Amino acid sequence: MKVLILGSGGREHALAWAVSRSPRVTEVVCAPGNGGIAEVARCVPIGLRDVTAMLRLAEAEQPALTIVGPELPLSLGVVNAFQERGFRIFGPTRDAARLESSKAFAKQFMKRYQIPTANYAVCSSAREVEESLKHFHPPLVVKADGLAAGKGVIICPTRHFALETAQGLFSGELLGAVEQQLVIEEFLEGEELSFLCLTDGKHVAPLAPAQDHKRIGEGDTGPNTGGMGVYSTREMLEPTMTEWILHHIAEPTIRGMAEENAPFTGVLYCGLMMTARGPQVLEYNARFGDPETQAILVRLQSDLVDALEACVDGRLSETEMLWSEGASACVVASSSGYPGGYKTGFPITGLRDAAQIPGVQVFHSGTTRVGGEVVTGGGRVLGVTATGDSLEQALGRAYDSLSHIQFDGIYYRRDIGHRALKRSGASGRA
Repeated sequence: MKVLILGSGGREHALAWAVSRSPRVTEVVCAPGNGGIAEVARCVPIGLRDVTAMLRLAEAEQPALTIVGPELPLSLGVVNAFQERGFRIFGPTRDAARLESSKAFAKQFMKRYQIPTANYAVCSSAREVEESLKHFHPPLVVKADGLAAGKGVIICPTRHFALETAQGLFSGELLGAVEQQLVIEEFLEGEELSFLCLTDGKHVAPLAPAQDHKRIGEGDTGPNTGGMGVYSTREMLEPTMTEWILHHIAEPTIRGMAEENAPFTGVLYCGLMMTARGPQVLEYNARFGDPETQAILVRLQSDLVDALEACVDGRLSETEMLWSEGASACVVASSSGYPGGYKTGFPITGLRDAAQIPGVQVFHSGTTRVGGEVVTGGGRVLGVTATGDSLEQALGRAYDSLSHIQFDGIYYRRDIGHRALKRSGASGRA
């Protein structure tokens, strides 16, 4: 079978890598792809804002299955368009994807279905923000309503800073796009957890849990990014807690979306804060996370294509996913200046040597090929991912691999997994 993947980042490279390992798959096509994806898939330069172009590609390629990677095509209704033409596609419809494309919708949805989340207020003007702030104690969180590539969540130490942030979102000065509404939210303390699950609209199957590191700086400091690294271990969640999250968060979400006449099929990503009062939903994503996907898929032992097709066909309850023991970790190498302004086009060296480290997969996030040479092409450039018998071993392999890679301005955090290592008494290495 031929599989089409829409997207161009590290998540899509991991998906293409996992899909290409299926004995049923004869060819993988990726649009638009990147410099690393080109090693495992045929890349076609298609813009992800152009649903018509994506449809034309599907009509030309006739894939047996299409997998949507990023959130933008989902929010534009690519799943609706493909389904109308009879193409089998993995991902939620535009209405179902509102769980991610509108923070306000998501918060109001959680309130309707009694899904645990932080107290909040939805505001449509600076005046409403000023009134709402009276009901929150700092620090607090201001969230852009729309898609913001992981940069639309701002932690504010004071009410004054929160008001200035809101004004910057409404004016478009902060993110470059004018927000019509935003969310004010109480600040939750605890550890974050990425809880992803597959769903066919009725049944839910959890993937391996992971913990992302959103802040650019070591020690979890500085502005939020799309994710600077992630790790996954079996010990992250006790079976009883997994069942609790399924019963109180994931399954009610899927039932609720069906009741809203927007049945959700695909990947439901629940970004959780594990607080003293239990797991609380920070956000939903309507697709595989990035870089969570990289760390999760290297632990998957069963056939990814079988599981995704089961979601599309409504028979997920018949499918079992198998996971490796041990741990995995992904460390993101980024361009200097990210998540702010950065330059691209710098040659990347050492990729071949980096890939020789046992248990390592080097996934490309923002790269291009110029005359046979791989060069930087984005803010997040590479996701060096490794497995190991322990988290310490997986991280050691990832950082060993990174030591071989060079490009002008390379930056990566040297403390990925620091909380888990501290709890276990192990020491990280850079």
